[in-house]
Amino acid sequence: MSFRELQLTSSDAYCGNCRRHMHRDHETIPPPTPLSCWFLLQCLEDLDANLRKLNSRLFVIRGQPADVFPRLFKEWNIAKLSIEYDSEPFGKERDAAIKKLASEAGVEVIVRISHTLYDLDKIIELNGGQPPLTYKRFQTLISRMEPLEMPVETITAEVMEKCTSPVSDDHDEKYGVPSLEELGFDTDGLPSAVWPGGETEALTRLERHLERKAWVANFERPRMNANSLLASPTGLSPYLRFGCLSCRLFYFKLTDLYKKVKKNSSPPLSLYGQLLWREFFYTAATNNPRFDKMEGNPICVQIPWDRNPEALAKWAEGRTGFPWIDAIMTQLRQEGWIHHLARHAVACFLTRGDLWISWEEGMKVQFFINEFLM
Repeated sequence: MSFRELQLTSSDAYCGNCRRHMHRDHETIPPPTPLSCWFLLQCLEDLDANLRKLNSRLFVIRGQPADVFPRLFKEWNIAKLSIEYDSEPFGKERDAAIKKLASEAGVEVIVRISHTLYDLDKIIELNGGQPPLTYKRFQTLISRMEPLEMPVETITAEVMEKCTSPVSDDHDEKYGVPSLEELGFDTDGLPSAVWPGGETEALTRLERHLERKAWVANFERPRMNANSLLASPTGLSPYLRFGCLSCRLFYFKLTDLYKKVKKNSSPPLSLYGQLLWREFFYTAATNNPRFDKMEGNPICVQIPWDRNPEALAKWAEGRTGFPWIDAIMTQLRQEGWIHHLARHAVACFLTRGDLWISWEEGMKVQFFINEFLM
């Protein structure tokens, strides 16, 4: 459903809890810094600013969706609820509960796929009900699917002209974007954001990314140098992860530029490599509630890992004594991002390369859960 179809009162709401994952499984690990949550709040502030230009506002609802939706259905006299499809097991469970609440309240739920390029369930159906476990097989399957739909139009004042958002004078107090301090974070010594959040920044970065016409024309792998390990002004991964940048918009922007440079020839699948690898892993995970576990995970090798809390803590804090590994972990903690080759390096060091500690333990480390922006 598009905004042109709505023709009625509309409220753009975000319901969330930045501190949902703020627990500590290892007392030897230092508490997290709020990089991921800070990025998310900047995204919401940017969204609110853009909605203001359309005579609307963002409504930030604090609390658990299952708790607040029944109240909002009544208070706001909701008839339709539009949500993005979440392919992850946790999201599926949450959304099933919300759909049940909506059904009980007589609210129609509209679900659209936008975080991934494809309908992941259709990919699995094409593969006989099982997710493809090799990238080559995944490519074969998507080559047999219908062409991707174009991105929907940008929301403009014209699109919104028949939609109204009832905004009260105390909107900021009731529904404003909270600050880090309000959420209980200590912001003393917090550095400036290396990755500013929001769609506005994402689209600026996308244009910079597409300016590299020679890369798109020849599709050569970018050459690695020392600067490749630093945050790039053309980096897009946090913006794709948090929904600031449409993966479909990125896909078709790449396609259009390739056709201009290559005189309307059809682009190869390799042009979309990074987007498709992302899609591949989402497909592998979508119907596997144990995807983030070793035990009970049908596609995971069972390995008798060591348990070494002291070594884990040193790895997490960048105190292993290996300068390359420690520098990467320090960058991760300070910036919330590391290059994918650096990710491979620290993951290998933790697991098969040196410490022989389970990747699950690495995942549980606070800044892996709470500060990764990728």
